[in-house]
Amino acid sequence: MTHRKPDRQAVARWNRILEPYQGSDTRRSVTQLLVTFVPFAALWWLALRSLEVGYWLTLLVALPAAGFMMRLFMIQHDCGHGSYFHSRTARDWVGRGIGVLLLTPYDYWKRTHAYHHAHSGDLNFRGFGDVDTFTVREYMSWPRWRRLRYRLYRHPLVLFGLAPFYQFIVKHRFPWDIPRDWKQAWASVWWTNLTLVGVLAVAWTTIGLGDFFIVQLPITMIASTIGIWMFYVQHQYEDAYWHWHEEWDYYDASLHGSSYLVLPKPLQWLTASIGVHHVHHMSARIPNYKLQQVHDENPEFHVVNRVRFRDTLKLINLALWDEESRKLIRFRDLKKVRAAA
Repeated sequence: MTHRKPDRQAVARWNRILEPYQGSDTRRSVTQLLVTFVPFAALWWLALRSLEVGYWLTLLVALPAAGFMMRLFMIQHDCGHGSYFHSRTARDWVGRGIGVLLLTPYDYWKRTHAYHHAHSGDLNFRGFGDVDTFTVREYMSWPRWRRLRYRLYRHPLVLFGLAPFYQFIVKHRFPWDIPRDWKQAWASVWWTNLTLVGVLAVAWTTIGLGDFFIVQLPITMIASTIGIWMFYVQHQYEDAYWHWHEEWDYYDASLHGSSYLVLPKPLQWLTASIGVHHVHHMSARIPNYKLQQVHDENPEFHVVNRVRFRDTLKLINLALWDEESRKLIRFRDLKKVRAAA
């Protein structure tokens, strides 16, 4: 299978823009790790102590704790891309440690997420690390039972309610859809599961499993839901980028298939600027704390799709890629599309 080769001049131009920002700053990485993990640990301890007052207070504390947990995920994310520390050993062990906390086998996640970056927006390479997205033509060719299954999958209550529990608590324990020859990924799954058993054993002999679960579960579910929502709005918007492989281009997919999610500054800090997603997809070697700088200093990035926080609710019902209008549409738009056809 062939695809349109990127223009050499375009590749050289993007390399000149991006190379000065690539690579980690060890001091900034260590500082970011400390100011994220220490508050998370303090909030977790506070949530545990709040059980003596009332569970309502525990749930209130769980909200900021989940925010810091989400920020830890972004650090793990940068470790997986090789942009957080100069030392690969340091990156991988920090990533694996955070992965246990996030119920996410690090090497498995790193492999599938690299696939997502290599093929984002390519209709011929869907399946790993994406929100499943199908075209109108594909959907209309299916039998009724399969259409119903896809409608259920894309329902907001499933995507942002059931999916976080399924993805992080169930599927990450045994990701049956990855190839058997991904040996490092499978080893990561088993070692993460074994470590989690050890964590539960320590919790059982110290604070008790009951208290552990009623503190950890709301933090995990809130953080997981935020994470899936963030990933969704970064790639699922009306003017997104989808092409079949022969017309697909990496740079166009990065620039036009990844949104610029404009968040209030406290939320941008808490999510480690991952909303500047178009820059991240253009070069995953740029650490999160440089993404905003890259966008601000280079007008080439100012043409991207800006998604504001208040507009994200309008995106959650998008479900099908219409190849005629080159837009993501909702199920309720199908009648108009069929009438036009």
